[in-house]
Amino acid sequence: MKNITFRPHFSRNTLLVMLIVVAVLALAIYWKLDLLSTIYFKDQLTNFGLAINGAILILFLVGLLRMITIFLSYSGEEKAIRAFLRNQEMETGDSPLKGVSGRSILARRYHAMERLYEANTPLTHSALASTLLASESTRTSLPKFISNVLILTGVFGTIVSLSIALLGASDLLENTVNISGMGMVIHGMSTALSTTITAIICYLFFGYFYLKLTDAQTNVISAVEQVTMTYLAPRFQIDKESTLFEFTGLVRSMQALVKQMYSSQETVAQSENRIMDLVEKQKSQLDQTSDDMATIIQLLREGFRLQDK
Repeated sequence: MKNITFRPHFSRNTLLVMLIVVAVLALAIYWKLDLLSTIYFKDQLTNFGLAINGAILILFLVGLLRMITIFLSYSGEEKAIRAFLRNQEMETGDSPLKGVSGRSILARRYHAMERLYEANTPLTHSALASTLLASESTRTSLPKFISNVLILTGVFGTIVSLSIALLGASDLLENTVNISGMGMVIHGMSTALSTTITAIICYLFFGYFYLKLTDAQTNVISAVEQVTMTYLAPRFQIDKESTLFEFTGLVRSMQALVKQMYSSQETVAQSENRIMDLVEKQKSQLDQTSDDMATIIQLLREGFRLQDK
C-alpha cells in the first residue's frame, strides 16, 4: 500500500465510534430520565408533542439504518481493496482478484477494463471515474435528504407548539380565571422545548456521521481510482503513447536480435573457414599418403622381383 493513499479501516472505525456515541447517549438518558420524563410526558394536554417527536425519531432511525448499511458496504469495499493490494505486493503469480469479492467496486472495475481491453477499445479513465462517482452519489441521497430535513422538523414542531401556546393565551385573555388556557400555554411551550431538543440532538448526531459517510465514500472512490492508475491502467491501457512505447521496445529488441544474428553469422563463417582448412589439410595428407603407398608398392615389387601388370 506504499503507493496508495488509503485508510483501510475507516468505515469500521466510524461504526465503532457511532456505537460508542450511542452508548454515551443511552447513559445520559438513563441519568436524566426524570428530567426528560418531565419535559416529554408530564402534563401533556395533547398528543402533538409525542407525534412530532415520534416523527423526528422515525425519520432519524430510517436515515441511521441506511447509513449503517452503507458503512458496512464500504467496509467490504475497503476489505476488497486491501486484498487486491496484498496480492500485488506478494507477487505470487495468482489472480490479482484472489480474495476480492466479485460484487465489489474494484472487481467490477477490473472486469470492465478487461472487457474493453479484449475488445480493443481505448480506455478513458476520466469517464470511468465520472461513472463511478455518479453511481455512488445516488447511494447517499436518502441520508442527505434526512440530514437537510431533520432541523426543519424541529422548526416545524416549534411553530406548531407556539401556535398551541397562542391558542391557550387567547383563552386566558378572554377569561382570566380560565385554568385550561394557562395549561395550554405551558403545554405549548413544553412541546416547543421537547421538539427542539429532539431535532437538535438528532441533527447533530446524524449530521456528524453523515459527514463521516461522505468521507468513507471519498476514501473508497479515491482508493479505487489510485489502484486503477497504478495497477490496472498499465495492464489494460491502449493508447498512442503506450503503443509507441511498446513499439519502441519491440524495435530495440529487434536490434538486439539482429546484432546477435550478425555475431552468430560471423561465428558460422569462422567455423566454415576452419572446416575448409581442415579439409584442405586432410586432402593434402591423403595425397601424401597415396604417394607414399605407391612408393612402398614399387619398393616391394623391386625387392621381391615382381613383374608389373
